[in-house]
Amino acid sequence: MRIGLDVMGGDYAPEVTVKGAILAQRELSEEFTIVLIGRENGIVSLLESQGVSPDLFEIVHADECIEMGESPTRAFSAKKNSSIAVGFHLLSNGKIDGFCSTGNSGAMLVGAMHTVSAVPGLYRPCITSAFPQENGSVTILLDVGVNADCKPDVLYQFATLGSVYAECVYNIENPKVGLLNIGEEEKKGNLLTQATHEMMRDTKDFNFVGNVEGRDLLNGTVDVIVCDGFTGNVVLKQAEAFYGAFKRRGIEDEYLDKFNYENYGGTPVLGINAPVIIGHGSSNDVAIKNMVLLTKEIIEVELPDKIKKALRK
Repeated sequence: MRIGLDVMGGDYAPEVTVKGAILAQRELSEEFTIVLIGRENGIVSLLESQGVSPDLFEIVHADECIEMGESPTRAFSAKKNSSIAVGFHLLSNGKIDGFCSTGNSGAMLVGAMHTVSAVPGLYRPCITSAFPQENGSVTILLDVGVNADCKPDVLYQFATLGSVYAECVYNIENPKVGLLNIGEEEKKGNLLTQATHEMMRDTKDFNFVGNVEGRDLLNGTVDVIVCDGFTGNVVLKQAEAFYGAFKRRGIEDEYLDKFNYENYGGTPVLGINAPVIIGHGSSNDVAIKNMVLLTKEIIEVELPDKIKKALRK
C-alpha cells in the first residue's frame, strides 16, 4: 500500500516534512511505501543529507506549491503541477491509497471534493479534533472548521460520521454522541440546536445521549460531540491557546501534554471516497510522522467504506 505525502506543504517544508517521512518509514511495515510528492532533486538531497537512501521511498516530481495565503479553488485549478494537485491526481487514479498534507487546508478540501468527491448521500464532509480525557480516552469534536453554517440534517450526518470514526479508529464500542449546547435540557439553545435535537432524539442510527455543555468536552461524559464548524473551531483554538499559555508559564503535566497537536498528526476529512488527512501547518517532524501513521490507520480500517455503509442505512 502507498501513502502519498505532500513534501511541499507546511510552514517548515520541505526539510521537516522529509525528516518526518524518515521517522514514519522506520515504523511502517514493508507492505507500506511512502510516496514523497514534491521537487525531486530537493527531496533526494534532503534524504541523502540525513544518511537515508532515496530507494526507501517513491518520489513523484511536482515543481509547484500552493502557498498558505492563496485562494484554494483558484490555486488548485491553476497549479496543475502543485504537490497537492499531483497528490490528488495519484489518489483519484489509484496510484496511492491515501494522501496527507500540512499545506493549504482549503486546497486540500477543494481537491478532495473535486477529485475523489464525497460519498453518496453526504451533504458535507467535515473534520475533527480529538480532545484527551484524564482516563486516557478521547472525545471527538466535529466539525471544527469546514462548515461554519449548518442545517440540522447536516449535523445529524456529522453524528453518524463521528460515531463511525470513533468506533473504527479509537475502538470505542457504541460511542455515546452528544450535541453541543448551552444546557442539557431539550429546549435549550438556538433554533439550530433545538431542531437538531428533535431529529436526533429517537434515532437508531447512533447512540445519542442528548445535549452536552462545553465542560463535557473534558469530563468523559460522551465519546463524540457534534457542533457546527464555527463553534467547533472556536473551541479548538481556545484549547490550543490554553495549552500554549501553560507551556509558556513552564507548567509541566502529563495530562496537559496530551493537548499537543503533535501527538495526533492531523485529522481525516470525513465523508469522502478516499483517505485524505490534513495536518497542522506548523507541524514538526514528529507531527508529520504521526500524520503519516494516521493515514496508514485510516487506510487499514477502510474508514471511507464504513462511512458509506453507515450513510446507506
